[in-house]
Amino acid sequence: MDLAFIPSPSVGVVHLGPIPLRGYAFCIIIGVFVGVWLGNKRWIQRGGRSGTVADIAVWAVPFGLVGGRLYHVITTYEPYFGKNGHPLDAFKVWEGGLGIWGAVALGAVGAWIGCRRRGIPMPAYADALAPGLALGQAIGRWGNWFNQELYGKPTDVPWALKISSDPAIGRIGGTYHPTFLYECLWCIGVAALVIWADKRFRLGHGRAFALYVAAYCAGRAWIEYMRVDEAHHILGLRLNVWTALIVFVLAVVYFVVSLKRAPGREEVVEPGALEERAAAEAAAAESAETDGEAATDADGADSGDGAEAPAGKAPAAKSAAEAEAEGEPEAADAAAPAADADAKAAGSGSTKKS
Repeated sequence: MDLAFIPSPSVGVVHLGPIPLRGYAFCIIIGVFVGVWLGNKRWIQRGGRSGTVADIAVWAVPFGLVGGRLYHVITTYEPYFGKNGHPLDAFKVWEGGLGIWGAVALGAVGAWIGCRRRGIPMPAYADALAPGLALGQAIGRWGNWFNQELYGKPTDVPWALKISSDPAIGRIGGTYHPTFLYECLWCIGVAALVIWADKRFRLGHGRAFALYVAAYCAGRAWIEYMRVDEAHHILGLRLNVWTALIVFVLAVVYFVVSLKRAPGREEVVEPGALEERAAAEAAAAESAETDGEAATDADGADSGDGAEAPAGKAPAAKSAAEAEAEGEPEAADAAAPAADADAKAAGSGSTKKS
């Protein structure tokens, strides 16, 4: 008796009137947005402009979707071009079937086009995007959960995935290893590894991307080995296991060669971005300084108004006695005539009748 398991959704699509809302498509879309968001943050930290990652993604994402679908159809051609196959089903991307290898390969072509149009070094862009790609894959893998596909061998572990039977496609119900969940967690770990290594060692010239590829392939090899869905085998191993091993070796070789040929990190990743940022910061500082000076002048004007004598009245002069008492004989001599004049004016005024 199964005491615990991960349930699968009863349906993978919800219809909003005539519009189908598919869980698989939502997972892919959310994964793309998260990848672009994180890539944009890292690109800005490296000295690039905000929005550049999204502009290049406009090229990379469509190419990646086409590449992912092509890889899946080519390596699993029987449902489309085999006996009793349906060629038009090759265009039904929403039903699942995107190969990450083809998505990254053709997506890189789209990114290269976008980078050339912007005058940006492709390796620097790939380094900024690498952790976002891993997180995007982690989210996208939940699309397999909605479609109840790509699960592992039968198991009764507490975290087993409950799969419902479907005789129409030959799916046998039971509890299986949730390989989609294993890959999701692995991709999150890969993203964390790349972010840490990039900060610790200041990876550049495509090495952060190479680390992402190598780390992902290491996990994908053993996760792929657990799957039970139909796949082509070469020398007893699934095709995707061989692909993971070959790509892993290529990524490691690139990392080592790049480290010897171009150590360190790019100083400039987007022409003119640093100058624009410096000019904007200088303008902001100048504006703040001007506002501060204006506030100081206003405070000084308010203080000066309070210190002035009332209009029409002159400050009273020191009396001769006060000046002499303060030890200022010259001031006392000057104050004496003024005091006499004040006395005469006062006496004269006292006899005048109103």
